[in-house]
Amino acid sequence: MIPAFLAALAQVLHVVLMLAMAPLLVGVLRRVKARLLGRAGASVLQPFFEVARLLRKQPVLAHNASFLFRAVPAVAFAATLAAACLVPSFTLGMSLAPVSDLLAIVGLLTVARVSLALGAMDVGTAFGGIGASREMMFSTFAEPAMMLVIFTLALLAGSTNLDFIAGVLREGALGLRVSLGMILVACLAIALAENGRLPVDNPATHLELTMVHEAMVLEYSGRDLALIELTAALKLLLWLTLISSIFFPFGLAIAAAPLQWPLGLAVWVGKVAALALGLALFETAVAKMRVFRVPEFLGVAILLGLLAAVFLFVSTGFAAVT
Repeated sequence: MIPAFLAALAQVLHVVLMLAMAPLLVGVLRRVKARLLGRAGASVLQPFFEVARLLRKQPVLAHNASFLFRAVPAVAFAATLAAACLVPSFTLGMSLAPVSDLLAIVGLLTVARVSLALGAMDVGTAFGGIGASREMMFSTFAEPAMMLVIFTLALLAGSTNLDFIAGVLREGALGLRVSLGMILVACLAIALAENGRLPVDNPATHLELTMVHEAMVLEYSGRDLALIELTAALKLLLWLTLISSIFFPFGLAIAAAPLQWPLGLAVWVGKVAALALGLALFETAVAKMRVFRVPEFLGVAILLGLLAAVFLFVSTGFAAVT
């Protein structure tokens, strides 16, 4: 039984680290991509400076903006932060581990996405409507793929609890499986779409005809925009942490053993840094695809998730018969 104090302390440390590392992750990504393109790039602390500058400014609201438009940044940030609290980073067995369900995490991220889409349509601008419609179109393909990933993990571990799944995979009892490789590729594709990264979307573009996420937040400014930027950074870190905890669970500490925390923290930072480096290399090598090609891209993720679930179901069925 994990002492409640250690579990709560690990949970608080996890939340602080997620909030502190999210802007730093964005800064590192921008710096690495700039260096790969032969440019010096801004400081890795630039996202912190940008958020601090925006927090000092009053938001400018459209004359027809409703309460929904004003509430969206806080709702999206709160939902994303709640989802981030449920994803184990450097240790297992935190206070919220019993409710760390993959379905709950997906549901919270859906709340954040839908709120941003509603806020984009609230003021009635053309760009906001285009970005919201594209975001919802992408989500209709990304969510079924994610549900198939969750179904496959539930078949493997016998639960949808992320903390339990990470613990089972950490012990290595399941070994290497083709299904795990398939859902890893599917998860990577879903993560690119969910975070608006290349080739699905370009977070650095402001070209009207190609914007998706940037089109939805075009009307926000000041403190509201700061919350939205923090939400996007936290969501990216959440997905990298989610992938590392499921598919690369080595180095995860136990909340009841605080002496393991420094090693778990170092391993977590290393895994996130490796995934961020891979993302930077990938985005430097590819170009943004056309909007109508994105369903085909996410359709591959759905197919891989379906094949993983079918192969696993068939193999477990044969094993039960024999």
